[in-house]
Parts: sequence; C-alpha cells; structure tokens
Amino acid sequence: MGDVAMTVPVLRAFVSQNQDIKITVISRPFFKPLFDTIPNVSFFAFDEKKRHKGFFGLLRLFQDLVALNIDVFADLHNVLRSKVVRTLFTLTGKKTAYVDKGRAEKAALTRSENKIFKPLPTMFERHSNVFEELGFQIDLSNPIFPPKQKLNTEIIHLIGENSKKLIGIAPFAQYDSKVYPLDLMQEVIDKLAENKNHKILLFGGGKKEIELLDSLSKGKENVVNIAGKINFQQELQLISNLDVMLSMDSANAHLAAMLGVKVITLWGATHPFTGFLPFNQPFGNALMADRNLFPKLPTSVYGNKKVAGYEEAMRTISPESIVKLVIYCK
Repeated sequence: MGDVAMTVPVLRAFVSQNQDIKITVISRPFFKPLFDTIPNVSFFAFDEKKRHKGFFGLLRLFQDLVALNIDVFADLHNVLRSKVVRTLFTLTGKKTAYVDKGRAEKAALTRSENKIFKPLPTMFERHSNVFEELGFQIDLSNPIFPPKQKLNTEIIHLIGENSKKLIGIAPFAQYDSKVYPLDLMQEVIDKLAENKNHKILLFGGGKKEIELLDSLSKGKENVVNIAGKINFQQELQLISNLDVMLSMDSANAHLAAMLGVKVITLWGATHPFTGFLPFNQPFGNALMADRNLFPKLPTSVYGNKKVAGYEEAMRTISPESIVKLVIYCK
C-alpha cells in the first residue's frame, strides 16, 4: 500500500501541470480510493484472482488496456507482472518507461561492511523520472493537496466532535524491526493523553493489532482505537483531518503525507536515506535509532532482514523526543 500511496503526489502534480493528459491507473480494486480526488485520472481494476490471473490473464489485461487507446505506458512498479505488460506495449510500438528502484545503491547503503552511507533519490524523484523519460516534466516543489474531507456521521460518532488537536498514531509495520517497542509507545500515548485538548486516534488492522491497540488505549477517554471500525475510504477521510500522524516506516505515513498531513516517522532497521521519507516532510520529522551505538544501520531497505544484536535499536529513540516532536512538529 505504501508503494501505491507514494505515486499519488506525483500523479497529482503531473495532471495539474499537464492538464490535457488523461491517466489510467492500473492497480488492485482496494486502492481505488487513493486516486478518487485526482482530476483526469481514471482507475482500471486489476483482477488478479480471475480475469487477469497468470500469464494468459496478463495477456487479457494487455488486450483490455489496448481497448482504452493507451498512447504511452509508465511502469511505476517494475515487477514481473508490470514488466510483461510493458513489454507487450513495447512490442506494439508504444513508448514505455519504467522506474529504476536503485537496487544496487540500496544494497550498498544497507550492507554491513563498506557501507556507502548517503541519501539516495526519493521514490518520488524516481517516479518523476519515468514521466520525464516519456517526454513530460513534473515539478514537485510546490505540491497541491486535496482539501480535508468532511467527516461523516459514523466517524463523528466514533471519535466525537472534533474541537481538539487530532493526533493519529500507527504503531505497527510489516516487520518487527520497524516497530517501536510497545511499552515505550504506551509511554508516548500516556504522555500525549495528559493534555485533554488532544484526541489520539490509533490506526492498525487485523485481530492481533486491534487487541494490542485496545490495550494501548485502555482507560483513556481521549484515546480511540479506530482499527476495524471503519472502512478504508472512511479511514482516508479521517486521516485527511489529522493535525499530525505518528507512524513507523510504513504505509500509514505515506497515506497521511499524500493528503498533506504532517507526518512524524520512527526508523529502526531502515532509514530515510533509502528514499522512503514521506512526501514533502522535513527530514527533522524523522527520528532514527542511534547509529553511534548501532553503526550497521540501516540494515535493510524494507525491514525484512534481522541482524543479531540490533533487536533493541529503536529503544534509543526516547519517548520524550517523540512527544516533543508530535506537539511542536513543523
């Protein structure tokens, strides 16, 4: 989801600067709400379970897209499926371009020995380069964000009338090496909840996460676990109204950033230098584990690699520093 969310600011900038161009986004149906507010963008649902399943399904996908009179094909994912479709467009004479994910550079940044510790191009820059290769220019320096969405009655009933500072907290990630220790996160939530002008909303999903979020919110009237209580479209509606989102290096950070919300991120095994800092967020809003104590960091691009002795790296990020940044972030 984070990968898809990171394309949104680029597409929004593209259509605002190339208003005579129509874009068709091809992705899973679940992701359609991400693109609903972008003008000149239509959505084509990829049916991975039936019509577009397997190699012959990709041939049918190509045929479906040909019927839409596609002129150029921008591959912003560069995985096996998109490579097949891209190749078919190339073979029919259409101009194509694909994202360079910088795998060699990222490997050099995350290896243990002879590490090359320097910031790499952001994914937003890499996506923009795809369109430039196709002959278009994109300027990301003055981004446009959609207005805050009106909260429906179901959400208002869940969180109460909004006359307070809305703070979102998404304490989970796909891999444990990117998750801030829950006992320390409890300290962060408890401290923020002391201010009754704060309304703290906890984001997550799945039975286990919902149970943990219930525990984190227990006994605090101004802390609400919204996980599992609203659908994805409503979740985006709610995120657009946040004053700030505190997130791991995970999808929620990118969902908030694409909506123009201030985002604070916590980094363990991964690092903003890999190019995944949320869109239009200052580097100072990223809090990282101490590299003086854990010099091999970052040890992974996505957090899926574990290094012995580095399990507690995120404990070097103090709860006090997080609370201070949430309250005073720019």
